[in-house]
Amino acid sequence: MTTNRRLVFLALMGAGLLWGTTVPLSKVALGWLPPAWLAFARFALAAAVLLMAGRSRLRSAASPAIMMTGAIGYGGSVLLQNIGIERTSVTHAALLIGATPVLVAIGAAVLGHSVARPLAWAGFMLSLSGVGFIAGGQGSGSSLTGDGLVLAAQLISAGFTVSQARLLRGRDPIAVTGLQLLGAAILVLPIALITEHHAAGAASAAGVLATIGLVFAGTVLPTSLFAFGQSRVSADVAGAFLNLEPLVGGVMGMALFAEPVGAVQLAGGAAITVGIGLSSVHVVRSGRRTGAPSLASGNDSAEPALAARMVVTASGRGTTTPGRPDSGLAVATMQAPGEAPSVVKRTKLRSSARAGAGRLRRSANTALRRPAPRRRRARAGRRGSRMR
Repeated sequence: MTTNRRLVFLALMGAGLLWGTTVPLSKVALGWLPPAWLAFARFALAAAVLLMAGRSRLRSAASPAIMMTGAIGYGGSVLLQNIGIERTSVTHAALLIGATPVLVAIGAAVLGHSVARPLAWAGFMLSLSGVGFIAGGQGSGSSLTGDGLVLAAQLISAGFTVSQARLLRGRDPIAVTGLQLLGAAILVLPIALITEHHAAGAASAAGVLATIGLVFAGTVLPTSLFAFGQSRVSADVAGAFLNLEPLVGGVMGMALFAEPVGAVQLAGGAAITVGIGLSSVHVVRSGRRTGAPSLASGNDSAEPALAARMVVTASGRGTTTPGRPDSGLAVATMQAPGEAPSVVKRTKLRSSARAGAGRLRRSANTALRRPAPRRRRARAGRRGSRMR
């Protein structure tokens, strides 16, 4: 695995772990701020930080689609999630959030963005079963209305994750995320002004600290890390790391809300971890087989030439004409940053074809070393004239 690929998976893992803190922190912060005002405070402050960090690249990242998807994907989903968390238990919310990776994979397959392999689907289902283990037997304080709102929020979030890959193509992830969070804050503000005229409760140190934690640990860092990782892998692979959310949420729920922990919860955590490994192992293997630099270190150096497919023929020459992987050719796909790496099949040449290619190369090298016939005749003519 290359260094860039390690960084991508570490970024996605970090995003999943940090996002896992949002449900418990939201539960505490909602004791001080109502759902819409909490969402506005979270997005407005996080957007200010990210827009300042990516201010030199805002012009190239700005577009109506970026603002609209951020308003719906972040603003709409988190607002519904906050309202749902207020009406259900932390463990039930974690269970429903754990369904997001499966929803992402289904959405990507339906839209034709990427189709997960059977091993990846097995990983998704194993992680989902792990979430069920963690939340099994618990759920005091839950309600059908709260669960339904959290599930609706995850449906919006899954659709946003699927569409994000194309929006990040050729753009800076920090600038894009900052603009999307700004769009979310703009959407949520009028809702907060119209529907929520007073605080949910008295300000407390726990509520203020939880809100600050939501801004930085729950929004600024994970959204930046996830955007960086998602700009370099397919939606279903990035979505697999969202399974870390219910794992962290379950652990924090047990610690902060005195929820019991036992062998069932530990088994659920192990199932989530193994499921993430199964759902992402095919990308690691494809990168090792092709050896192609499908992950780039940044988005600034994106050029159209990087998206060309290079077909290496038996004679060793390259063209930019797409070839068929099943025709005895080794196909290497180079993609511009921001595009999800595709799994490229490579077919080995038969032994006879390899031998023929070797003979062609040897004969070509021999022909290059030999002087041309005209040169030999000219040299012979000059030698004869000197003798005369």
